[in-house]
Parts: sequence; structure tokens; C-alpha cells
Amino acid sequence: MTRVAIVGMGWWGRTLARSLADSETLRPILAVDPHPAGREAGEALGLAVVDDLRAACARADVDAVLLCSPHRFHAEQIEIAAAAGKHVFCEKPLCTTAAEAERALAAVRRAGIVLGIGHERRFEPAIRKLRERIAAGEIGTILAVEGNFSQDKFLSLPPDNWRLSPSEAPVGPLSATGIHMVDLAIAVLGRPDRVWARLATRGSSFANGDTLSVTVAFPGGASATITALLATPFVGRFAVYGSRGWIEIRDRTHPESPSGWDVEECLRGGERVSTFWPPHPAVRDNLDAFAAALRGEAPYPVTLDEMEANVRTFEAVTRSAASGAIETV
Repeated sequence: MTRVAIVGMGWWGRTLARSLADSETLRPILAVDPHPAGREAGEALGLAVVDDLRAACARADVDAVLLCSPHRFHAEQIEIAAAAGKHVFCEKPLCTTAAEAERALAAVRRAGIVLGIGHERRFEPAIRKLRERIAAGEIGTILAVEGNFSQDKFLSLPPDNWRLSPSEAPVGPLSATGIHMVDLAIAVLGRPDRVWARLATRGSSFANGDTLSVTVAFPGGASATITALLATPFVGRFAVYGSRGWIEIRDRTHPESPSGWDVEECLRGGERVSTFWPPHPAVRDNLDAFAAALRGEAPYPVTLDEMEANVRTFEAVTRSAASGAIETV
């Protein structure tokens, strides 16, 4: 059993704690939060509490940390944990700039620790099956992908919440949801080379935007079209188009409480086929994969190079949203 400290006891920190309540591989024992409300949330979940990550990392009974803190703290917190020999699971985005990512990943490599990332969309059963079929060549050469991950959860947040801050969460729709679609595009098509993005505030008063469209270009001519909105009810969709067919996956509900996926496909020469995939705890599967990597049972399935490519794409989207120009990744 790997004993973990959860850093940041906001919405997602509490979600991970509840997800691991009956885990046989990861046991939350400590909550880390500088704010009294966060420590109270940790105590309510039966965890010991401290207000500082260094104090958590000094404990011999902590094997790993789960970072659910604001994005701007991630690089430094990864460095602190790595220096103490603690494994790290970091919620997305890993970082928001390439310079931060380079620091964090260098610390991980020096320490030889495992780094996991909160891209649970990769662990949804329909996505896993899609990637298997792509690898087997069933839908041919991949021509393009499309993704939309939108929600209106943030409309209930107070205006001073960090998730609505241009400095704490730059390009709000990207850091909130769109970055998952970027990760899936990288998983399918590899490292991108250029992006064009348009960001606006159209359905809220969010200072960091609520309407984002991104075109991501990949070497060889493939592209990804990504939409992320924070002022419309939940919708989740990922589609891959190949030279022999296409497959589209639609989420029925937010990954926080999955209720299944509707998959539609058509291969050349065949009929359209619709399939329902039942609910599955992808968030938990991601954490279990992290735990398996700690035990040496299997490599963690998101590579450090993919994590770096994701952050570099994030930074390029941020530049493009500000400049209106095509930016190099």
C-alpha cells in the first residue's frame, strides 16, 4: 500500500480522496493545504493535516504526493517532492510554460521518481479501445481528430476563485478542459509543431475567457480541431478520422461522475455501427496505473516526453490566443 499526501483540498483534491477511499493500492493519509478551509476539508475526510508541502515530504510515512494545487505551484512542488524522493501524481496541466516543465522534468529524472499526470481521459475504456484499433491499422492513416470538452461548472464559482484568474489559470477553457483534448491528440498523432487559437469571453464574465477554439498542426499534415467552452452545459466528444474509416466517442456525463459513452463508427464498405460503453472509473484507473508504476509492474502509460509536448502546446496556445497568429510549438 502506497501512502500518499494530497496537496490542495479543493474540489478535485476532495474528489481524489473520495475516489481512493476503498483503494487497495494508494492510501491517502495526509492533506496539505495552506488555507484553514482546505485543512478542515481534509479532517472531514479523516486525514491528518499540515499546511506546508515540505513538512509533508519530511514524513517517513508519506511515499508519494498527489498535487491538486493551482497550476503555477506545480513546478516548484514537483522539485520539492523529487528532492525528498517522493513520487508525484500531478493534476493537469503539469505546468503552463516550457521553462517550468523543463525544471520539473529535470528534477524527476534526477531523482528517478515516477511522475503521473491527471489526464484520465486516456483511461476511459472507449478511448483505450480506440487507440488499440488505431495501432492495429483498422481505420488506416489518421487524417484528423476533433475534440470538444465543455462544461458550465465554473459559473457557480466566486469571481476571485483562482480557476478564473488569467495569471493562475491562463486561457481558462484550455487549462480547465481543453488540455485533455490536447493530450488525446498527442497520444494519437504525436508531437505537434504549430497552433492557432482564438479565445473570447462570450457567455460569462470570466477574466480568462470562456470560449476557445484551437487548431493544432502536426508534422506530415494531420491536424486536430479542439473546442473548449466554460459557459455551456456539459458536452464531451472525441473523434478520429482515418483513411479507412472514422470513430466518434461521446461522453454522457462529466468524468467526475461517468455514466457511459456512446461510440459511433463507420469503416469503408460497412454500415454505421453504434455501441454503448457502460460507466467506468477512469480517474481511479489513472491513479491505479500510477501505483502500478511505483511497484515496478508496468511503465506509467503517459511518457515524460508526451507531458513536455503537452506543456509546450499549452504555452503556444497561450501565445496564439494573445497574438492571433499561428505560433510554433
